[in-house]
Amino acid sequence: MTQAPAKSLLVPDARTRARNASERRFRLMGMAAVAIGLVALVVLLVSVLGNGLSSFRQTYVTIPITLDAAVLDKSGNRNPDEMKKVTTLGYGKLMQTALIAALAEKGVDTGDLKPKEIMGMMSKEAPADLREAVLSDPSLVGQTITFPAFATSRIDGYFKGRVTMESAARDANINPEQLALADRMAAAGLIETRLNWGFLTRPDASELRPEAAGLGVAILGSAYMMIVVLVLSLPIGVAASIYLEELAPKNRWTDLIEINIANLAAVPSIVFGILALALFINIAGLPQSAPIVGGLVLTLMTLPTIIIATRASLKAVPPSIRDAALGVGASKMQTIFHHVLPLAMPGILTGTILGLARALGESAPLLLIGMVAFVRDYPSAPPEGLFDPASALPVQVYSWTQRADPAFVERASGAIIVLLVFLLAMNALAIILRRRFERRW
Repeated sequence: MTQAPAKSLLVPDARTRARNASERRFRLMGMAAVAIGLVALVVLLVSVLGNGLSSFRQTYVTIPITLDAAVLDKSGNRNPDEMKKVTTLGYGKLMQTALIAALAEKGVDTGDLKPKEIMGMMSKEAPADLREAVLSDPSLVGQTITFPAFATSRIDGYFKGRVTMESAARDANINPEQLALADRMAAAGLIETRLNWGFLTRPDASELRPEAAGLGVAILGSAYMMIVVLVLSLPIGVAASIYLEELAPKNRWTDLIEINIANLAAVPSIVFGILALALFINIAGLPQSAPIVGGLVLTLMTLPTIIIATRASLKAVPPSIRDAALGVGASKMQTIFHHVLPLAMPGILTGTILGLARALGESAPLLLIGMVAFVRDYPSAPPEGLFDPASALPVQVYSWTQRADPAFVERASGAIIVLLVFLLAMNALAIILRRRFERRW
């Protein structure tokens, strides 16, 4: 009888080669999945940054303006209440006169353009900004000031490469002669494109004034909502988690509660918006488009996430810590608050911040409670400001993408960049807090 050849551990057989090939294929599939994800992320970032970074720069028309007292303050009292009678129309005429004079002084050829067409190169928001500056400081009346005014979105788009001579020939809001004049004004130093902090501080603007639109109200509204969410969701979520994990008896009722908490974490956010509309607005009578309502609905959304993360952190604390504390005479509450909770704190803080980051980016429930409304007035300081109308960053992005002017697409991409910066900051804070409070045993 022939003897089977001995197998060597150094020579792989057919089954070993098949397993090794399967492992290599799986590793290649994993690397391909990671590469696809990275490529998608790069494409997304390039698209957002390419469209949105230009929103942080704005084109200004800078001209000297003489604030004629005979027009702005006929009584000569420098009383802001009396000066309010002068509308933006009066300020617009002053700006038009100053613009024509500045062009003549610089020797800029205006071609066949009429004064109204030349003034049309400046934003309709410019007279309102000048009026606000004068009313806030009446001593400016009678002086000649250098005032930077917004250029229109078409002029701004021209210097950013969004508008061309060919497109201007088909555009009812601009013409090639105005763009040519803009080039000559830029050469004369009357037009410049520079950093625009107003994008972060100004309120929203109408569809006719995209160059003046800002994120000031939306940032405040989001900040107020996050304050409400943090104040409500953190103590409630941690207290519920401690009770369910450490104190509650294990029976069918607690099992039912745990199942429902897990289910709530997977409920679509728009369902919470419907609940908020019925509960907080229709029944409780809270005002629409108010940060308090947005904060309450986002609290309902965030609670399941915080409870699940907190329970996981509490469960990760070794039972020996509890047994040792109880063995030396500590009570159940002392064991929880002096030993278990401090060790679970990194996970609790991480879960809370990640829950807040998710809430910061939600828009569907906020749309249902009316936060898509056009709001120009800044909300007051808390607590009164929690009941004032406001917007939110994700809702502002949605609102700008629905408007016709291409400049709002640029603004929407810029708002996405701001939102991403806040999310990255919150995630970085979660990592820092986790490392700061992490304890090893």
